[in-house]
Amino acid sequence: MDTKELCSAIGNFGFPMVLSWYLLLRMEQRLDKLTNCLNELSKAILQNNRIEK
Repeated sequence: MDTKELCSAIGNFGFPMVLSWYLLLRMEQRLDKLTNCLNELSKAILQNNRIEK
């Protein structure tokens, strides 16, 4: 999103709404990464448990 689009969005929708939208998009990407890491950790723990038995 370039500066003109950002200024236009702020003018049309208001600063709090644009800021909330931006933060939601960033948070969604981080939550996806966290979910992937947790899934990998779960798989590693299950494999470790199978090896020990």
